[in-house]
Amino acid sequence: MPAVEVSRVRHAYGGRIALDDVSFQVEPGEIFALLGPNGGGKTTLFRILSTLMPPDAGSVRVFDADVRTEAAQVRRNIGVVFQNPSLDGKLTARENLLHQGRLYGMRGAALRSRIDEMLAQMAIAGRAADRVEALSGGLQRRVELAKGLLHGPRLLILDEPSAGLDPGARLDLRRYLTRLRDERRVTVLWTTHLIDEAEDADRVLILDRGRVVATGSPNALREEIGGDVIALATADAPGLGGQIRERFGIEPMILDGSVRIEKEDGHRFVAALIEAFPGRIDSVTLAKPTLEDVFIDRTGHRLWEDR
Repeated sequence: MPAVEVSRVRHAYGGRIALDDVSFQVEPGEIFALLGPNGGGKTTLFRILSTLMPPDAGSVRVFDADVRTEAAQVRRNIGVVFQNPSLDGKLTARENLLHQGRLYGMRGAALRSRIDEMLAQMAIAGRAADRVEALSGGLQRRVELAKGLLHGPRLLILDEPSAGLDPGARLDLRRYLTRLRDERRVTVLWTTHLIDEAEDADRVLILDRGRVVATGSPNALREEIGGDVIALATADAPGLGGQIRERFGIEPMILDGSVRIEKEDGHRFVAALIEAFPGRIDSVTLAKPTLEDVFIDRTGHRLWEDR
């Protein structure tokens, strides 16, 4: 049984389609990333998965419970960490967890014991009596995680989890989520627009303009590019691109005023390009493909490009 099963989901806001025929599955014990630009459909999908709103069409099941008709059962199985803080800054870390536990019907010694356990796991037991507003962004994120995990969910859903965190806190967060998967077999699903964050996932689903453009493990998706990625800076990208097409029989892409080529043994091909077009190439970048290159290959534009 999949942890999450999304089938042909569609959702629109008036005339704007946010999700268009989206389908995918998340396996139990998997770290799964939803990667895409702002406005690509990630937040809408997050809201549907967390039972904040139903889809216009299609079905979503979490551990075989329908988010539309069995929302209460879904909520018992999920923990949610929002992009924007959901903590009460005037309460202490412990008090925030105490109120969260009571919302889930937890009481007395069992709740206090669970709070102690989560504070220890998040390495914030020493700050439990501090008001949340006095904690750093990284420590507040740990309290958010403790809050989302307090009732022992089988699936943790996070919306842009590293937003506002410094690099060290982001690394700590990713390490903890990996431990959560490995030691407790909690399924983790997060939304992100950051390439390096998605690279750490077991599998990635790439969304753009509400549609699925790619899905698979980061390694498998990168291998689909078929070699190295070459970017040529030149004064006349369209002209040089056309000449490369005629000379070498390949189809370059013009992107941000440069010529982009995907080619095996890129270092050898760079030498051939420089020899074939002396003085036409101002600079060359040669790199192994990333998930951003996968996104560019499937959509024709960069992840952060304004549209």
